[in-house]
Amino acid sequence: MNIAIIGTRGIPNNYGGFEQFAEYLSTGLSERGHSVSVYNSHNHLFQHSKWNNIDIVHCFDPEYLLGTFGQFIYDFNCILDARKKHFDIILQLGYTSSSIWSFLFPKKSKVITNMDGLEWKRTKYSKPVRNFLKYAEKLAVKNSHLLISDSIGIQNYLKNEYKIKSTFIPYAAVPFIAVNSLLIDGFDVKPYEYDLLIARMEEENNIETILEGVRKAKINRKFLVIGSHKNSHGQYLKKKFESILSIRFIGAVYDLHALNNLRYFSNLYFHGHSVGGTNPSLLEAMASCALICAHRNVFNLSVVENDAYYFECSKDVADILQKIRKDDSEKNKIDNNARKIAEVYNWKKVIDQHEQLFLSILSKK
Repeated sequence: MNIAIIGTRGIPNNYGGFEQFAEYLSTGLSERGHSVSVYNSHNHLFQHSKWNNIDIVHCFDPEYLLGTFGQFIYDFNCILDARKKHFDIILQLGYTSSSIWSFLFPKKSKVITNMDGLEWKRTKYSKPVRNFLKYAEKLAVKNSHLLISDSIGIQNYLKNEYKIKSTFIPYAAVPFIAVNSLLIDGFDVKPYEYDLLIARMEEENNIETILEGVRKAKINRKFLVIGSHKNSHGQYLKKKFESILSIRFIGAVYDLHALNNLRYFSNLYFHGHSVGGTNPSLLEAMASCALICAHRNVFNLSVVENDAYYFECSKDVADILQKIRKDDSEKNKIDNNARKIAEVYNWKKVIDQHEQLFLSILSKK
């Protein structure tokens, strides 16, 4: 097959979940003999035309000049380029800035869209923007040959909202084996004597609720907050909780080995994401044998099931922080999550499912 992947800033990944997904999927499909092209922003750090036998197509991306509006132009440029090629499959990761250009997709290509999360529910957006995102979602549903849901929650939403079937294929994570306590020394913490949160500073990630719980818990353990806090919400949180000495805003950390060890050696790992499907950072926490405390919602429940603690408010967070310690009594939860990574959320299986899906849609008239 000749396959294109659009909708990311590009590979190799130096940004986020979709980029990591594109990196693993494209590599796996290429190793199976398929021709794979990944569309990259023109200002991506990687400037070559080949990466691991994958064709890299650079397209002009004015986001650095125009902000979010630049993403629409970038996706437009990617789709225009795809019209010149003879792709069997175009895999569209997300739809927020590309579905308005659906009418431009080459007619002979099969367009498959990974619907990501419920973007229009994100509170960081204004009402007009959220209305547009809902419209963009409808366009993606209408103009895709097939939809992929990365969580059961999204699959059920599409079924109920649009009366349409989608194929459930989750993200995946790599089982964590490189345990090295020396990698957490630079963060001035000791194994199991700190709690941890890794997230973008966005309102729907419930970071404020979690930190309010830390304030109410009044415990001496350090609480590390990892993620860039340069945006307005991050600055707001940093200012609000600056008097709580146990809370430490670390900023962004991109060293995956360090992050995995921080998760592994944490007492509790907090996952506050409430909008979206199967979140890659949640899978990475499961793979890192972290003891997880997650926001109670259909997306997190469908992944971690009974193998986590859950919170809905700051009081829940405080109670869990005061009562729960990572010890042998929690081994069953941790082992169950590691088993899910090995059996369900593993890259070989995810690549298999995509390959089979692509082949099946091409076999139909």
